[in-house]
Amino acid sequence: MVRLRLLVGTSKGGFILTSDAARKQWEIQGPLFEGWEVYHLQASPSSPDRMWASLWTAWYGNVIQQSRDGGQTWQAAGNAFELEPPLHAYKALGGATQAWRFRRVWKLAPAPPDPYGPDALLAGAEDAAIFRSADGGQTWQELPGLRQHPTHEHWEPGAGGLCLHTLLIDPSNPRRLFAAISAAGAFRSDDGGQTWRPINRGLRSIHTPDPEPEAGYCVHCLAVHPARPHVLFMQKHPGVYRSDDAGESWRNVSEGLPSSFGFPIAVHAHEPDTVYVIPMKDDERHFPIDGALKVWRSRDGGGTWEPLARGLPGRHFYGNVLRGAMAVDRLDPCGVYFGTTTGELYASRDGGESWEALASHLPRILSVEAQMVGTV
Repeated sequence: MVRLRLLVGTSKGGFILTSDAARKQWEIQGPLFEGWEVYHLQASPSSPDRMWASLWTAWYGNVIQQSRDGGQTWQAAGNAFELEPPLHAYKALGGATQAWRFRRVWKLAPAPPDPYGPDALLAGAEDAAIFRSADGGQTWQELPGLRQHPTHEHWEPGAGGLCLHTLLIDPSNPRRLFAAISAAGAFRSDDGGQTWRPINRGLRSIHTPDPEPEAGYCVHCLAVHPARPHVLFMQKHPGVYRSDDAGESWRNVSEGLPSSFGFPIAVHAHEPDTVYVIPMKDDERHFPIDGALKVWRSRDGGGTWEPLARGLPGRHFYGNVLRGAMAVDRLDPCGVYFGTTTGELYASRDGGESWEALASHLPRILSVEAQMVGTV
């Protein structure tokens, strides 16, 4: 029997929603970790009841928790994240220099044992750094090649901090990793994370003297279809972009959207050319145009776009959808999910044609993951 779980991280705890393949009735578990900011809830693809949570509070800092029973009980994992020298400085907001330090984990990504270890997990952190665990989160080692890249002096924090928020692993070549940092840009490793290089050619910067620097871009999110890992989609600040050569070059595909500013981007589970974004008015007013919440879909890889709004609020909606708060499932038809900063969790069982609210009045939603339990 197939079951679906939605793993939802919020500013005041985590929630797990569970349904069968019909996706019509949902059970809600939570809040887990009451009062903690849950930046990311993630599950193992090979052991469905194995889960991890990245938590943060101002009192205790970052804590990784793990579960082996589908989120029923949790225990602390290893939490020693040590940055390896040299500890460079970077430009803080306002132009001052800021000492590099570990703050919190934004992204957890299960990784294949070859080459990452028998029970491997990757973590993207703030300040921008990447860590690897070969034992399911008990111990962590930095992969320092990214943080020590020569372009680091051009990295600056976005409004959310200097965060490594996106980690993608090429399923056809597990040694190839993609990372996105706000505000440094997109980077690729072809040797399992030991060395990295910027992949930003074709992007444009509106906040730097040089409009096309090697690094220093505010990339909000990356998405890829596992059957076509050389094709990447990006939501940038601003602009939606596409790469057909694993990030070697990018082209802007924002034409037809009401705004090029937004945070999340996702690709349909069965249609590699079907892409979803949620445009916001602009980079100052993080709410939809005219207060009408709409998901925009392209079925030709960014060539044309259409609004999807049936079941979504058509007026007086002034929330945002954050970069990690959109996901798709692998059922047929494909399910699409997103959470808002005003606490609504929306779902579509038909690829975006219609929407319904699965939950309302949750805390600010930070992340959403869709997990399949059982064989599709």
